[in-house]
Amino acid sequence: MKVYLSMPRDAELTKTFFPPELIEKLEDFFDMVYLPGNKSATTEDFLKYAKGCDAVITGWGHPVISSDMISATKIKLIAHTGGTVGSLVAPDVYDSGVKVISGNRLFAESVAEGVIAYMLMGRRRLPHYVNNVREGGWDLQTTHPTKGLLGETVGLVGFGTITRALIEMLQAFNVKIMLYSSHLPSEEYCKKYNVTTASINDIFSKCKIVSIHSAMNERTRGMIGKEQFDLLCDGALFINTARGKIIKEEEMIDALKENRFDAVLDVYCSEPLEIDSPLRTLDNVYPMPHVAGPTFDKRPRIADAIIDNILKFERGEEMELEISKCAAARMTVVG
Repeated sequence: MKVYLSMPRDAELTKTFFPPELIEKLEDFFDMVYLPGNKSATTEDFLKYAKGCDAVITGWGHPVISSDMISATKIKLIAHTGGTVGSLVAPDVYDSGVKVISGNRLFAESVAEGVIAYMLMGRRRLPHYVNNVREGGWDLQTTHPTKGLLGETVGLVGFGTITRALIEMLQAFNVKIMLYSSHLPSEEYCKKYNVTTASINDIFSKCKIVSIHSAMNERTRGMIGKEQFDLLCDGALFINTARGKIIKEEEMIDALKENRFDAVLDVYCSEPLEIDSPLRTLDNVYPMPHVAGPTFDKRPRIADAIIDNILKFERGEEMELEISKCAAARMTVVG
């Protein structure tokens, strides 16, 4: 089987996914073609190097793969080391019989773990206490009282792979979960995991913790703004690990300046976050540089799982990382 790795082999980013032992594994099982040099892949590169290959392994920033590109190269499998394929694979590619896999499920588990960390960080105000002690203080919750996660009501906006993983992890904290999504789970699922479906405004008005997990597309762009932030109760925690443009950022900043609630933000309308953004300096904001997941140590595991799924494709077996056309249509479209 001939496989094209459309990530520069010697680039530092590529090495975080494919350390030497995984490059060796690729070469043990496949006839490999590598993107030369140290630059990002282009459409022209795809047409040149993927021609005659059975599968292509893509990374972040790869150009959209169209049905014309598939026709010109005869690629049968697209294997994406990232999560969403919403901005990678044109919908009509699926109609040609091409299979698509990605690290989405593994990304989701790691992001969900990150959200738990953000909930605990925000509720317990961990950055404040770490900095206080480092600066010689010993604040015994007099100026920044801590709060817990156990037994709280958590509102989740969006129901995808990350949310599913997060709901399972939250069971250990005995929380009540309110869920808003255009794509809802079954009644059996809701009963099993103590989930109640609700409107988005009910979630913002009734939950002490609100976490955003919607895919980014034209329907969800700017979905959350002043109306929702005004509903948050005093002392609430707002978390966004989805995409910055789901939020009307200026309206969020105005609400945060009132200092009624806290926020842990992992994503922004513009990344890196502007140096002069108030989100860098507001005391009630914990800004993170888009690192909710996957954690760095998960990258080789994701690449290894991708390799194993390519082998399953070669053997005609079911691939647990496969992304259907329907699932891809609900994924984030970056932009």
